[in-house]
Amino acid sequence: MSTAVSEVPDLRNTKERSTAASYDNRHKTFNRLCTGVLIAFSVLWLVPIFWALDTAVKPNAETTKIPTTWFIENPTLESFRTVLEAGDIWKWYLSSFITSTAVAAGTVLTASMAAYAISRLHFRGRNAVFFFILAGIMIPVQVLIVPLFREFDAVNLLNTYWAVILPQIPTAIAVFIFVQFFNGLPKELEEAARVDGASSWRIYRTIVMPLSRPAVSAVAIFTFVWSWNNLLWPLLVLTNPNLMTIQVGLSSQIGNYGIRYADIMASALLGGLPLLAAFLLFQRNIVEGIAGTGLKG
Repeated sequence: MSTAVSEVPDLRNTKERSTAASYDNRHKTFNRLCTGVLIAFSVLWLVPIFWALDTAVKPNAETTKIPTTWFIENPTLESFRTVLEAGDIWKWYLSSFITSTAVAAGTVLTASMAAYAISRLHFRGRNAVFFFILAGIMIPVQVLIVPLFREFDAVNLLNTYWAVILPQIPTAIAVFIFVQFFNGLPKELEEAARVDGASSWRIYRTIVMPLSRPAVSAVAIFTFVWSWNNLLWPLLVLTNPNLMTIQVGLSSQIGNYGIRYADIMASALLGGLPLLAAFLLFQRNIVEGIAGTGLKG
């Protein structure tokens, strides 16, 4: 009898160990699969960048050789010098920084205020308002180009920073991100502040926004990057070389290069260089913002 009783715990422990071992094996297999997928996507992203860099440091005559090769016979930075001397690239950088920063700040301010009203204030038609805001995600930006152009032409704002900044501030996805984040904040702090006589504006400014730094970081960074890379709208509303953004300025110079692929790749690298520097400086904020707002899922 005692032998039979002692065998029961042994069988149970054996089964638990086998289950744990099976779970560990599945976990390791899943991790290896994820690592492989990440490596594959990293290669897909890095190969074009390395190819652009490889082409940019070649002489233009060497870039047209067939077959193409990674090997550089006579490395040179002549293409970068040509691009830097061809236009007012530093003014274009400044214009891009001004417009992108203004768009990011305006988007964070307006989207967070709209999201706070939808998430915390009770008024008739709140759900309908949120629905119509989300419906804006499904409207292609290209559909609005002609109406916006005629509107800014009517108020004489073409060829100004305002024409670049104002249409990019309203962003439905930013409102959605803030609403989702605000819904996850505890309401006890706000209720306590209301007992002390705080208004909705003060609660938004001193309680909600300081607690929403991950969402603010995510919206600000992604809006800045999107505005910096925007080409179509600034290309339509800006003709003054002193006001051109970096994308518009470089695109106006590329047309003069013909088949000089080294110059084209050098201009592309110069256009994306500030974004790379921003990522290296704020990568921690980017990761925290993505994790804190649920964008990764």
